[in-house]
Amino acid sequence: GAPDPTAGASIDDENCWHLDEEQVQEQVKLFLSQGGYHGSGKQLNLLFAKVREMLKMRDSNGARMLTLITEQFMADPRLALWRQQGTTMTDKYRQLWDELGALWMCIVLNPHCKLEQKASWLKQLKKWNSVDVCPWEDGNHGNELPNLTNALPQGANANQENMGQCKSLEYQHLPAHKFLEEGESYLTLAVEVALIGLGQQRIMPDGLYAQEKVCRNEEQLISKLQEIELDDTLVKIFRKQAVFLLEAGPYSGLGEVIHRESVPMHTFAKYLFTSLLPHDAELAYKTALRAMR
Repeated sequence: GAPDPTAGASIDDENCWHLDEEQVQEQVKLFLSQGGYHGSGKQLNLLFAKVREMLKMRDSNGARMLTLITEQFMADPRLALWRQQGTTMTDKYRQLWDELGALWMCIVLNPHCKLEQKASWLKQLKKWNSVDVCPWEDGNHGNELPNLTNALPQGANANQENMGQCKSLEYQHLPAHKFLEEGESYLTLAVEVALIGLGQQRIMPDGLYAQEKVCRNEEQLISKLQEIELDDTLVKIFRKQAVFLLEAGPYSGLGEVIHRESVPMHTFAKYLFTSLLPHDAELAYKTALRAMR
């Protein structure tokens, strides 16, 4: 029932919102003081959603709002208590930290931001990271083994980083006039970026929670890709990326030589195999064999 801490601008103004900083701070502080009970979690999720809305509109206040939220999380007295006692962070609380991290990733990767803004955010993130009580992605300084039994079903149900809501969307080719390649569209570029990200070689993190998050994110992205019907243009993208991955050396998760602790490529390779098989069986089998090692 708390009021919206933002107010829209007039139609003639730039995409910018008035931000009630004190109200944002109070809402987050209330949530943390109540331990996520009494409906306060809903208010926090609304704040996260508002940050996403601001980022979508290229509103610079989105970063400011997320900064205020993060500062309140960093000031939570339970962080020091958990650190002193060596106890684990609750799964629900850890998922909120994951959301903070995901939103900061959206901000720092925003191509429309100026270099000085990014430098300022990097300085702030390093400052938070240097605080002793700041949680690590793998856990509280490596001392905890999270309760995956409780954590995973919630994430899985949420996915069903929803999928049901996206099923009604239609994916179409919108021409990207600024790009040189003939036949390219925002859809082909997005698919190609997804394939590059899924196929690059990367080391599996140490903690169980972070490992499960890697697998969950991969499955979520592949689920999105599976909603897209492959036409001739997209098949060309798949062929191109599959060949690159087989020949790209140490940058590729499907290269000839990989680190022994690399993230497994089996799930992604299975998706490539099934996608390529009707169009290029030889390349599909090459990809599958390479993933089997």
